Amino acid sequence: MDFTSLFHTEYFALFMIISIGILIGRIEVKGISLDVSAVIFVALLFGHFGITISPIFKTIGLLLFILTIGIQAGPGFFDSFKSNGLKLVMIAGLIVISGATTATLLALLMDVDLKYAVGIFSGALTSTPGLAAAIEATKGSSEASIGYGIAYPFGVIGVILFVRLSPKIFKIDLKKEAEKFRNESSSNFPKLFKVNFIVENERIFGKTLKDLDLRRMTGANVSRVKHGEEIFVPMPDTVLHEGDRLRLVGSKDAIQRSEHLIGRVIEEEIPKSDSFDVDWVLVTNKAVVNKTLAQLALLENYNATITRIRRAGIDITATPNSQIKFGDKLMVVSNRTNTASVRKFLGDEPKKLNGVDFLPIAASLVLGIILGKVDIPLFGSSFKLGLTGGVLIVSLLLSRLGKTGPIIWNVSGPVNATLRQFGLLLFLAAVGTSAGTSLMETIASQGPKLFLIGFAATMVPMVLSIMLGYYVFKVNFLSLLGALTGGMTSTPGLSALDPMTDSNAPSIAYATVYPFAMVILIICAQIVGYLSFL
Repeated sequence: MDFTSLFHTEYFALFMIISIGILIGRIEVKGISLDVSAVIFVALLFGHFGITISPIFKTIGLLLFILTIGIQAGPGFFDSFKSNGLKLVMIAGLIVISGATTATLLALLMDVDLKYAVGIFSGALTSTPGLAAAIEATKGSSEASIGYGIAYPFGVIGVILFVRLSPKIFKIDLKKEAEKFRNESSSNFPKLFKVNFIVENERIFGKTLKDLDLRRMTGANVSRVKHGEEIFVPMPDTVLHEGDRLRLVGSKDAIQRSEHLIGRVIEEEIPKSDSFDVDWVLVTNKAVVNKTLAQLALLENYNATITRIRRAGIDITATPNSQIKFGDKLMVVSNRTNTASVRKFLGDEPKKLNGVDFLPIAASLVLGIILGKVDIPLFGSSFKLGLTGGVLIVSLLLSRLGKTGPIIWNVSGPVNATLRQFGLLLFLAAVGTSAGTSLMETIASQGPKLFLIGFAATMVPMVLSIMLGYYVFKVNFLSLLGALTGGMTSTPGLSALDPMTDSNAPSIAYATVYPFAMVILIICAQIVGYLSFL
């Protein structure tokens, strides 16, 4: 059997490249690894020896990858423009735009084709979505892939070194910054407390919970009531009597307001009653998605109340206007006889989070492809969004919308990650082999220039972000470093911050800007790619 001929069989070569790339990507040197990006370096080597993968794999991989980026980024992309994160978003925008500008200007000054520059820009910011957009904008050019391959290694290492050394360079005390962040952010996503009260305020004796409108007045939820020896789930018509015990769930401020309205906080425990259950219930019923708690009317229909919402690991106080999302966990207090009905109503089927409904995936791609073909008028001319832009915009909007009739546009985290990884592997293998055919000739003729542009495109954005963020915007330095790694789309850079502080400031800032950075980076890559044809 001629094993050599197998390497010229596309499907064998494809999975061989992916297998070798994943194995190499798992190798760590001082905590640094190439991860999935190692696939493109293996593909470049295969391409150098004349083994190539069909462009159809590149297109399918690109579509899946960009779609899952948009689905993941959608809600966070629009939320990142809220006032608290606006400065961080502006810093991320500066990082991406200055990286693109640096790569473009230096390429023009050094007489380097802009097709290399757009790949270098994507590699300097370690962005595979950027590379995908670059290749599409440059009509599948190998130059973009080569530029990415040259700039990527320093893009990874440079961010890590900058993050680790910048506190010393700028003489920043990270412990003080961590303490400052804790003080500044105490009001954001406040911790929820479970506290017991005794009814002592004579002004509320004989009044119902509906009369008091306790949730609106204090921001806290009543989860249990003890009247004499009877313990039960509160109802709107529950009458409060002197000496009743109430269990409330809410923020520190809400608890303090409740004390003024109800009475003293007591240490006495209010045990669970055999007549009701308190447990987390998972939202997997499509019919309740996007509805508010008031619209669900659980109290009226099931004698049940929701005291907390857990979304993306964060506990949120439940209010009548709280909108339910697919995959939310709700802390439900209900009569035991109604517990099964409440679970059925909300879904509570974990398997549905891991299942794949391909209808919204396929429909999103169809809509994105159509949008990418539409001529959009601009300043007397017109342009097309292309595959990348069309699919990205559609997936951003639909994931933000969440639901249309019976269709849920979001997919669960595990499913999104699987589709994204699969699409990325196909894409990297195909573009790498294509670029590998001319890799050595390019390095021999323009290697030093490309390395220099890549170094500058990595360093200039980071220095500018510190200057603007710390000295102009006065952003907390730990948050600034998190925004920097998010703007550079560098997960290894964020990991390098972990042993430097016990604060979660970097990770919060990273999560705030990362969706925006991905989107603006794709747009910049497309712009530079289009400029290469002028």
